Amino acid sequence: MAEAPLAVKIAGVVAALAAGTTAGVLAERRFVRRKLTADPWLRDRLGSLRGERVLVESSDGTELHVEVDTPPGFDPTRHPTVVFSHGYTLNHDTWHFQREAMRPFTRLVFWDQRAHGRSKRGPAGSHTIDQLGHDLHRVISDVVPEGPVMLVGHSMGGMTVMSLAAHYPELIRQRVVGVALLGTSAAGIMDVPLGLPAPLARAANRLTPVVAPQLVARGPLIEATRERASDLSKVIMHRYSFGSSVPVEVAEFTFDMINATPVEVVGEFLPTFQTHDKIQALESLEGIEVLVMVGTADLMTPPQHSYEIVKRVAHAELVLLPETGHMLMVERPDDVNRELLALFRRAERSVDPVRGGKRAAEPRSAGVEPEDPEQPDA
Repeated sequence: MAEAPLAVKIAGVVAALAAGTTAGVLAERRFVRRKLTADPWLRDRLGSLRGERVLVESSDGTELHVEVDTPPGFDPTRHPTVVFSHGYTLNHDTWHFQREAMRPFTRLVFWDQRAHGRSKRGPAGSHTIDQLGHDLHRVISDVVPEGPVMLVGHSMGGMTVMSLAAHYPELIRQRVVGVALLGTSAAGIMDVPLGLPAPLARAANRLTPVVAPQLVARGPLIEATRERASDLSKVIMHRYSFGSSVPVEVAEFTFDMINATPVEVVGEFLPTFQTHDKIQALESLEGIEVLVMVGTADLMTPPQHSYEIVKRVAHAELVLLPETGHMLMVERPDDVNRELLALFRRAERSVDPVRGGKRAAEPRSAGVEPEDPEQPDA
């Protein structure tokens, strides 16, 4: 789901007013400031990684921005290519720490989902989870036309992966050797209480059909208020992004990505979350190495949604990150990197080195840690 979309901000304002108006907001602001730490070294580092740029045209003509990192000596028949799909109101830079950790080991593909980052917006009516699945298929077809693939998706990006599985199950069966679903949901995302009392949560969810068209129609006017409401917005975005102390640079990096997403785009995507249901698509993940990871303090896609995924993918590995919010990739990068590298190593074992595709998965004993990935031969 969203990283503090405007509808959530509105719900947050309503909750703050109901709880005690200005006094409550000021207290929360002071709390957030105490939770932020400083790490100046991060300032110039975050979002600075770049790779080979590729422009992919989706099925409806929308131009998608893709970047590819390929290490020396990469062999697509031995090493899976890892394709990352980011969340709502973010862009591919959200994977900065994972890109930094994994780029020495294998080919990595990052893309901005339509209307996000450097990708084009796309025509009206195209901002749906189903279309994102078609977009991902086109990215894979154009950029990774052969060889095994590992898919990583966060939040809406996880839904994109499920949409790919729903529309292209044959691709999943033939080429996908690993899937990581981080802080995401297969269905029922609009029932999430967002950390609000039940009556307020129900009211906020009922407002979505009203709020979405207003965001689209009044986008420029609302954009003009973003600067004036920045303090309050940051308090609310911090609450819905993180579950613990983070460097101020990480918080600002996250806020900047969210604020770079036009309000109209926020509104255009909201309706698709109401109808999102990819429960049946999870069947396509049978026999694939699957990692499901979520923060215990995630208010946007609470752990219960990850439990539901794991119930339907019996062999999936569930990892809970304590005191971690929705933006687990930047809040707990070391933990996320460790789990993704371990998944990569397991997925790599299932690659058929002769055909460059999948082979039958080998049984794995619970609790046995896989070896660290090896760098491709030079």
